[in-house]
Amino acid sequence: MKARTIIGILLIVAGAWKLANLWGLIENDWLWRQPWTVYVAPAALIYLGAIVIVNSYRRNPDQWLQRPLPIGEDGKRICCSVHYGGDEYIYRGETFRGARLDAFCGGIRMDLRNATITEDEEIEIHTFCGGIELFVPQAVNVEVKSRSFIGGVGNHTKHIVGKEVPCLYIIADNFLGGVDIKN
Repeated sequence: MKARTIIGILLIVAGAWKLANLWGLIENDWLWRQPWTVYVAPAALIYLGAIVIVNSYRRNPDQWLQRPLPIGEDGKRICCSVHYGGDEYIYRGETFRGARLDAFCGGIRMDLRNATITEDEEIEIHTFCGGIELFVPQAVNVEVKSRSFIGGVGNHTKHIVGKEVPCLYIIADNFLGGVDIKN
C-alpha cells in the first residue's frame, strides 16, 4: 500500500470515529470538545481521506495493467473482465475475432488500431459503474446498439462508405457506466 492510501484510510477512520461519537455509538468526548468539530471535522476528515485515496491512484502512471489477450472458449473471441481496477489490451497485428468485455467498478482500454480485421465482428460490452475505451482502426465502420441506464456510448469514429469495408458491431449494456469509441 502506498503512503497516501494509508493516510487516506486514517483520515476516513478518524471522521467515522467522530460520527460514531456524535451518534452515541462510542464515548470519547474528551477528544472532541470544541463546538466547531461537531460537523465540520468529520466531514473534512472524510473528504480529505477520500481525496488522498483517489489522488494516489490517479497519479500512478501504471494504473492500467497491460494484459495478454485472453482467448475465449471458442478459440477466437477474447473475454475480458475487470473488477475494481483497470486493464489494457493492445493488438499488435493479431487477427481480431470479436470480444466480450465486462467492467464492474473498473475500466478496460482496448486498442484495436493495429489489429487485422477482415470481416464483420461483434463486441459485446457490459458495464456496471465502470467504463470501456475502444480504439478502432480507421479502415472499419462501427455500428452501436446500446441499452444504458445513467450511462451511454460515445461513438467518435469516422464512417467509411463502401461495400468491402468491415464493420464492428458494438452491443453495449451500461448501468452507471459508459463506452467511448475512437479512431
